[in-house]
Amino acid sequence: MDVKKVKPAGRIKHKIVIPGDKSISHRAAIMGMLAQGETRITNFLKAEDCLNTLAACQQLGATVNWHNEELIIQGCGLEGLKPPRSVIDCGNSGTGVRLLSGVLAGQSFESIITGDEQIRRRPMQRIIDPLFRMGAQIESEPGGRCPLRICGGNLRAIDYISTVASAQVKSCIILAGLFAQGKTSISLPGSSRDHTERLLRFFGVAVASGTAPGSGPGQLPDEKILVDGRSELSGRKINIPSDISSAAFFMTAAAILPGAELKLENIGLNPGRSGIIRVLVNMGAEVVMENQRQEAGEPVADLIIRGKGFLKSTHIYGPMIPGLIDEIPVLAVAAAVAEGETIISDAAELRVKETDRISMLATELSSLGVEVEERPDGMLIQGGNIRGGEVDSHGDHRLAMSLAIAGLVSEQGVTIKNPQCVNTSFPGFWEILEKVAR
Repeated sequence: MDVKKVKPAGRIKHKIVIPGDKSISHRAAIMGMLAQGETRITNFLKAEDCLNTLAACQQLGATVNWHNEELIIQGCGLEGLKPPRSVIDCGNSGTGVRLLSGVLAGQSFESIITGDEQIRRRPMQRIIDPLFRMGAQIESEPGGRCPLRICGGNLRAIDYISTVASAQVKSCIILAGLFAQGKTSISLPGSSRDHTERLLRFFGVAVASGTAPGSGPGQLPDEKILVDGRSELSGRKINIPSDISSAAFFMTAAAILPGAELKLENIGLNPGRSGIIRVLVNMGAEVVMENQRQEAGEPVADLIIRGKGFLKSTHIYGPMIPGLIDEIPVLAVAAAVAEGETIISDAAELRVKETDRISMLATELSSLGVEVEERPDGMLIQGGNIRGGEVDSHGDHRLAMSLAIAGLVSEQGVTIKNPQCVNTSFPGFWEILEKVAR
């Protein structure tokens, strides 16, 4: 069986480069396909998930070439997509399935889209319902699961109120709205990451967004987005920022280890993604931003993280959750060595990720000697020491990388079974970890 052993680390001081942002890479490939003319992309994430999305774009008619490290996409325009010759397989990517389903719903031809075993367990009814209202015909497995058979075209604009603050659901409807007649509006409870809106504007599409009063007393303001149908995209040149969700593992490692200092360059700081910084600072880490700028409509900066050798517990809940949902697994590791009790709540969405991340985190951290109480929407973690031992990633890339960080601050080291799943989102993770912890 393939395993990785992570030994306890001493002081770390390095400058490291994190690969391109996964969320933006997916969207850049799709929008390059939908654009008129040529799109040139640097720092595209060559991870399995994003390469599967790129392959899907090729199946739908886009011409894709690499020139050194630059990705060149010759787009089809909104009217030029072609029927795929086979099933579109998105592998482990929920983002790929949901965003591409929005595009496929706008096509008059029939297509089938699916993913791996984990994806076939994830809920897709949350996109099936709005796409059906827009006029697409969709068949699924029981419970709204993949594969999805989609036959669309002649979509109508709708006003849709989502029950979840999901960027993937929102983006699916926005992309379908590009093919609809009229103005499509989407309202969500609270805020979500806005990469799709920012990148569409960069490609020349007018997308309006704002907030409206919440739907009940004491509720968060609703997020509302408006997109005009039949808006043409024009090819662009894009430099994709480095992924803050991937950077989060090394940011947390530096925050935990006494005397550590890491510099991470070109990190995307989308307001819907940067909650990890606020939490680490609140727990006692030092985070400095340098060289702040904009790339393709996204805020970017270089980050310096210094560990002071002491973290305190915190409460991660409510409006904080959408901005750090992918970072909760590694923040749970930080909580395991912080002083006091850390509570994570309002995070039930973690149960429908690649794995049930609440259950799996609680199980694997407990096996390392951490005192964890699993709750329906999160967990309570009693800070102290991480003893170490053997754990299983369960094929979940973020769980594997979080447990690796636990190994750096453990007493005995951590052996991780099934470690290669990290290639889903972060190729090169183990090499960077070895460099940092040397």
